[in-house]
Amino acid sequence: MRLATGPSYRVAYRRRREGKTDYQMRRALVLSGLPRLVVRGSLRNTTAQLVKPELNGDRVMTSASSGELAKKYGWLGNTGNLSAAYLTGLVCGLKAAGQGVKDAVLDIGLNYPSNGARIFAVLKGAVDGGLSVNFDKGKLPDQKRMAGQHIAEYAKRLAGTPEAYQKQYSGVLAKGLKPEEIADHFAQVKQKIISELKKAGSQPEKVEAEAEEEETVEEE
Repeated sequence: MRLATGPSYRVAYRRRREGKTDYQMRRALVLSGLPRLVVRGSLRNTTAQLVKPELNGDRVMTSASSGELAKKYGWLGNTGNLSAAYLTGLVCGLKAAGQGVKDAVLDIGLNYPSNGARIFAVLKGAVDGGLSVNFDKGKLPDQKRMAGQHIAEYAKRLAGTPEAYQKQYSGVLAKGLKPEEIADHFAQVKQKIISELKKAGSQPEKVEAEAEEEETVEEE
C-alpha cells in the first residue's frame, strides 16, 4: 500500500484517525458562540453535558446522567431507553436554567441523526427544562413513546403469558415496578425532577470537571 507523501500532506489528528471526533463539525459548533449540549450514551446509560469552549479546553457547566435518575429521583425503569433519555435531558435543562443559561447548540458527535433516536429524546427534555436549541421537530420521538406508553401497552398484552411476561420485565419487576404502570411512574418522576430542581434553581450547581472525551452513542 502506498503512503501519502508530499510537502502538503499532514497526518490527521489521532481522534480523527480513530473515528472519534469530526473536527470540522466541532469547529462549526464552537464558532456558533453557544454552549454545546453534548449528548452521548451506551446501551445502559445516557449522559448530557452543557459544555463551554475555553482557551484551556472545554469546561463542563453542568451535566446529567440517566444513572442518577434512580439515585436522586426514584426512577425504577431502564436507564438506557427513551424515557430515561428524556428525563436526563430534563435534568440537564433545568440545571442549566438554574445557572441562567438560555441558549445552546446540539452536539451529537459522530452519531447519525436518526428520527426518534435517544439523542433527540434528551434534546426534548432539555428544551422542556428551559434551554433554547434550534432543531427539526420531525426528529423527535413520539411523546407517548418517551413517556413509556408503548411499554405499558405491550406489557398488558403480554400479561396473559406469565412466563414470557416475567422474562421480558424481570428487571423492573425486581425493583417493584409493574411495566403496565411505567407511564404513570414516568409522570411522577418527571414532576419530582421539576419540583426539586426548580426549588434548587437559586443555588447554581458547581461543576469544575473538564469535558469527557467523546464516545460513540450506541442507539437502540
